[in-house]
Amino acid sequence: MVKLLVNVDVDDIEQAIEFYRAAFSLDLGRRLFDGSVVEMLGASSVIYLLAKPAGTLASRHASAVRNYHRHWTPVHLDFEVENIGTAVKRAVAAGARLEDEPRSFAWGQLATLSDPFGHGFCLLQFSDRGYDAVA
Repeated sequence: MVKLLVNVDVDDIEQAIEFYRAAFSLDLGRRLFDGSVVEMLGASSVIYLLAKPAGTLASRHASAVRNYHRHWTPVHLDFEVENIGTAVKRAVAAGARLEDEPRSFAWGQLATLSDPFGHGFCLLQFSDRGYDAVA
């Protein structure tokens, strides 16, 4: 079995802790590496927030530097929620930006947002059949 660890780069670790607490009810776990890494617990996978200054490279071979303006990435987080309307209000109140209002699909509802660090994420509320409705 592969264990999934989610890592999210941020430029303000304390702001990130408060956002992920308020938006998703996650709990602060351990602070690691002199506090430059924190684990957030309460999701199906541990989410690690990594303090990485804007303008730094992701690796020695990367050509682009980190920037925390809204950006696109082919990998993002989806948070499954019980009530999409409530979850959207909570995330926005915590500092998220709503980019697309909840839309309905055969499998449920989806809303697209971004966190205060420019990372896109989706909120999903599945119908009773979920993805089986389109399988």
